[in-house]
Amino acid sequence: MKFRPLHDRVVVRRIESEERTKGGIIIPDSAKEKPQEGEIIAAGPGARDENGRVNPLDVKAGDRVLFGKWSGTEVKIDGEDLLIMKESDIMGVVNI
Repeated sequence: MKFRPLHDRVVVRRIESEERTKGGIIIPDSAKEKPQEGEIIAAGPGARDENGRVNPLDVKAGDRVLFGKWSGTEVKIDGEDLLIMKESDIMGVVNI
C-alpha cells in the first residue's frame, strides 16, 4: 500500500463475518450488517499535544480492533475497500 495516514488516523480493513448462523442458516448479502471488526493496515505517528509533542497511538498495524457502526470514512485504495478513522473511533483491541 502506498498510503500513510497522518496524525492519529488509522487505515482499517473490515473483517467479514460468517455467512452462516450457528444453526446453519445462510445469511444473504442484503440482510448482513457491515462488520464492526477490522485489522489495522497502517497507523499515523500520533496526535500532537499543546506543547507540540507527538503522543504515539495505542494501536499498530496488524492489531484486530472493534469500532463503531458508523465510524470512519470509506475509501478505495489499490482497488480494496478500506476505512480511515481516528484512533478515538476504535473501541478496543481484540486479543485472539
